[in-house]
Amino acid sequence: MIAMTTVAGVFGTCITAFAQVGVGVKAPKGAEVYLDGSRKMLDEKWIYWEGPRFAAKPPIKWTVVNDPVDKGTVINCNDPASAGGLYGAADIVTKKEFKDFRAHVEFLITKPGGNSGVYLQNRYEIQVLDGDTTSHGMAAVINESKSPYYAYNGIGKWNSYDILFRAARFKDGKMVEQPMVTLYFNGKKVHSNQKISQVWGGPNSGIDGGNNGGKGITDKPGGLKLQSEGHDVYYRNIWIKEMELDKADTSF
Repeated sequence: MIAMTTVAGVFGTCITAFAQVGVGVKAPKGAEVYLDGSRKMLDEKWIYWEGPRFAAKPPIKWTVVNDPVDKGTVINCNDPASAGGLYGAADIVTKKEFKDFRAHVEFLITKPGGNSGVYLQNRYEIQVLDGDTTSHGMAAVINESKSPYYAYNGIGKWNSYDILFRAARFKDGKMVEQPMVTLYFNGKKVHSNQKISQVWGGPNSGIDGGNNGGKGITDKPGGLKLQSEGHDVYYRNIWIKEMELDKADTSF
């Protein structure tokens, strides 16, 4: 599927761009691949997030496994330190930090109730959770939108998130524009210009989670984070393209 977007470029000019969405989409020109299923890239581009509940020890204990559907290898997020659902104990985050960006993430849940999460700027979670159709469930911008569960491919199948994210904007140290995201789930547009009011989940969830109950968002870039909660959830084909979205519009 191809989606079209018009965004403001670095110099304020308007650029109409075509972006493919859905499972299997490869990184476009100007994007960087962050996860290709190899141990080498995992170690080169990711680190553990050392939050309040951090309990893992480098190197990253996420494992390389064979792709259960296609050829090649993928990454299993099940880290021993996160056994029992201890979120924040062994999450990984890109070494590079971002403000505005376009991202593509593919994941596969192996068992009922499989749980993980994709965090934008290591703050705002897009949920990965089999069986949950609430605002805390699959593909929800957590606690901000309902789960578009109808677009989920199901257990044992690859799923994709295509994301365009615009960071919060600040003036004189105060937030004047909320962060915003548009999301395609398996090629279907499920959230458009969804505003995000705060960081949810407390200090163990990510940057600013413990700052004024998650409402104290700061003007600091953050990496893309993947959550480990003691479940066998696989990831592959993650790429990110840095953007500069002058206008408060992420629709594409």
